[in-house]
Order: sequence, then structure tokens, then C-alpha cells
Amino acid sequence: MKQSWWARLARPGLLAAWTCIWLVQGCGPGPGYGVRPRPRKLMAMHYKQFFPNFSENNLGASGRAEGKITRNSERFNELVCNYNPDIVFKDEENTNADRFMTKRCKDCLNRLAIAVMNQWPGIHLRVTEAWDEDGHHPTGSLHYEGRAVDITTDDRETEKYGLLAQLAVEAGFDWVHYESKYHIHCSVKADHSVAVEKGGCFPGWARVTVAGGGQKSLSSLAPGDRVMALSGTGQVVFSQVILFLHRDQESCSTFLSLETEDGHRLALTAHHLVFLAPHCRLDSSEYQARFANRAKTGDCVLVHTAEGRVRPSRIISVSVEESMGVYAPLTEAGTLFVDGVLASNYALLEHHRLAHWAFGPLRLLSSFKQLLWGETTKEQQTTESEAACTKTPFHTSTFPTKDKACVYVIKDIVNKQDNLSEPLGMEDKHLSDRQTSHVHWYGRLLYSFGWIFLDSLSFHP
Repeated sequence: MKQSWWARLARPGLLAAWTCIWLVQGCGPGPGYGVRPRPRKLMAMHYKQFFPNFSENNLGASGRAEGKITRNSERFNELVCNYNPDIVFKDEENTNADRFMTKRCKDCLNRLAIAVMNQWPGIHLRVTEAWDEDGHHPTGSLHYEGRAVDITTDDRETEKYGLLAQLAVEAGFDWVHYESKYHIHCSVKADHSVAVEKGGCFPGWARVTVAGGGQKSLSSLAPGDRVMALSGTGQVVFSQVILFLHRDQESCSTFLSLETEDGHRLALTAHHLVFLAPHCRLDSSEYQARFANRAKTGDCVLVHTAEGRVRPSRIISVSVEESMGVYAPLTEAGTLFVDGVLASNYALLEHHRLAHWAFGPLRLLSSFKQLLWGETTKEQQTTESEAACTKTPFHTSTFPTKDKACVYVIKDIVNKQDNLSEPLGMEDKHLSDRQTSHVHWYGRLLYSFGWIFLDSLSFHP
């Protein structure tokens, strides 16, 4: 009797033990609960090795070259200057050319500079080549677009270069090549080719007018709210917010700020659509949806007045700033007034009507939901104070600016801010509590189909 009791107990005991072991293994490959994670060992790259294992111009790496950028070309404004004091720039030409690069390249380079100092205290990253304006590289080189850099350490110890190449991979460069015994070659995708990851958005502090006449910041807006928009017939309406095409509370992004003669200011990403016209006329049909980075002083936008009417207003300045939080609501009308200025819901594709048609299934689904379950219920959202940051604009503005700092977070440690000429600010005590989201899956799907079926010139340059 006793033996059979132990036999019956052994079976469920073994089953429970096996289940526990399976569950623990299923949580891998990370360490167990309460155990400090072990740092991943970096494997140095070998001479002539490149990563990923594609050619540099493959879409899986940095992608195709898009043409040489000169100081006189319009695309020169897309390059940014890197004044990071923790990076040594060789600058043989004494023209600061090696400091010019795309924003993505700058971000990766600044992250790598921090990683180098962490890996070898007292050692700094050194850039020997970046943007090339003198024709020293082969035709099609990404150096001509500010998308490539050649790097070493400032002590020039070649024994470090294999590990330096791996650190460059970790820093986010899209293609890294241990090209020479005397330097590492790194390059990135064009900024617009990764724009779908960021979407086209407005900052969280931007405000919209809701039904009833009140105002809400985009960070506190919820699906089901009705916001002021312009219908296809040119009538001011309150259109329902269906969903957010992009909503990320923690992303620090660059925005263009369009200031008008009557005091309105619209902040939005460069690849978002805004309605522009060369002449300030009342006919709304003359205003065409254009990428925000095409806006220039003298162009006209549509604004709404306190009386609920729409009238034109001329742009008097265009500046650049950085801010925390990106939001892109989708309304039934496909438009909305942000800080009083009319803008499209759409980005990346310079064709508002086509984009509005393509998002028709989402609007149709929303209508079905309302028919089946009644009026859309607003999502419950926890709104916290926005951590915002603003660089000094290229053009001074009379508007108050945010002065909190955007910071890099590398391996769970806050190390440096992007604008290293300003003091480090840390007011993100709620940062870990925030929930982040990304570009809506439907938008990603449409973007992928668009690149297959549409002319590439239709997309953001």
C-alpha cells in the first residue's frame, strides 16, 4: 500500500519538475529572474570582413546611391554638422567637410563615440573621411551624400580596429567594412528610406480644436475624439479620430516649424504633407499637398479663424527644432487643423488623394464598428507631462521654446545628449513608465506596396 502511494506521487512530481524546467528554458536565452545580465562578448571583425554580408548598395545594407550632394545643391540642406567634442575630425581640407553628414549618420556616429569611450577609457573616435565635395572617391560612393564615414581611434592602434568595426555595427550603421588596415568604412541608409520607421508626425505638444470648441494636445488625444478638419468639399467639419498611424512618446525627432504672418506656427516632420500654394487666395482647391520640407518663406497655408472660417496666411519663417514625442492621428476626413494650420494626415507619399483612398478600408472598418457596437468608445490613456527638447532654431522665433534635453540611452545607461554643445538635462523620471508604440501595421503595408507599384519619385526625396 505504501509503495503504491509513492508510485502515484512520483508521476505528478516528475511531471511538475519537467514542466518547471521547460518553462525556465522557454524564458531563455536571458538569465533567470533576479540575476544580473551578463554583458554580451563582442567578437572583433576580421580584416576585409563586412557586415551585413551584402554589397554596400544592396537594399539589405545601406541601399543605392542617390546622387552627389554639393554645397550649391538643394539637398545640401539635408546634411547636418557634427560638433561632437568627443570625436576627432581629421578635416585635411580645413573646410569642415568631414563634419557634414546625414542625420542618421550623425546619430550612429555619436552613439559609436560613446561606445569607444566606454570600451577604451581615454580613447576617442576619429573620423578621417565623411562627406566628400572634392571627388576623391569612386563614382557612386556614399561619401558624396554624407552617408559614409571612414573611422579610426585617435591613438591609431590598428589592433583595436577589428573591435571598433564591431562597435560600429552595434551603434547602428547599416553597413560596416574592415576595408583597410588603417581605417574602418561605415555607411547608412538614406534618411528617407528609414522614414517609414518614424512615420510622418506632429510633436505631442501641438494642439487641435475638438468638438465643443475646446483644445487638446496631440499627446492627450484619443480615438473617438472629433477634431476640426476640412472636408473634401472645403467645409470646416469636426472629423472623428479613427486611430493613430504613429504614436511614440519617447521618440526625439526633428521637426520643421512653419511660422505664419498672423502668428500661427505648425511643427511637423519633413516628410509630412501640408497644403501649400504660391499665392494667398481663398480658393482651397488651389492648395496642393506637398512635403513639409518643400515649404519656403512666401508660400501660403490655410488657417482657421476664431469665427470658424478658413483663410490663407503667408509663411514668414521656416526653422528646425527637436522635440520629444511623435503623433500622427488618422481622421475620417484625412485632414486636420494643427495649431490652427491645415495639414494632411498622410506622409512619405506626395499624393494626398491617393493616400486617402488607400486608407479607405480602415475608415470603412471603423464605420462597421460603429454600426455594430454604436459610437466608438474613447481609449483610456494615461497622459503624463511631455519631455520636450528644442535645439536653437536656424531662424529665431518669438514663440517660447522647450528646453529639456533629448538624450541617448545606450545599454540602459544615459550617457550623452545629441546636442553636445548644451548641458545635459534629465527630467525623464517617468520615462520607464511610458508606453511606446510604432508605425501602424497598415501604414507599413501600404508603404511596402507603394515602393513596388509606384514611381519612386512619388516618395519623399
